[in-house]
Amino acid sequence: MSRVTQKYQATIPKEVRRRLSIKPGDRVVFFEDTPNRFVVMRQDDFIEEVAKLCRDIGKTVKESREGFGRSLKI
Repeated sequence: MSRVTQKYQATIPKEVRRRLSIKPGDRVVFFEDTPNRFVVMRQDDFIEEVAKLCRDIGKTVKESREGFGRSLKI
């Protein structure tokens, strides 16, 4: 758990930093994956995930959907 300061800053707990390999100076990305639920990722990891999803752009819609499903392990 973390407290938000008057400047809207919060400390990322040590265990979360360790598991996400967050180091001082790293940039993090926050995004909403479902309503009112946000995910935090290292920027480099986020970019890597987006790149994986974009590899299918040259394929047909069906092939792209299948590739997306595999990447999510559905």
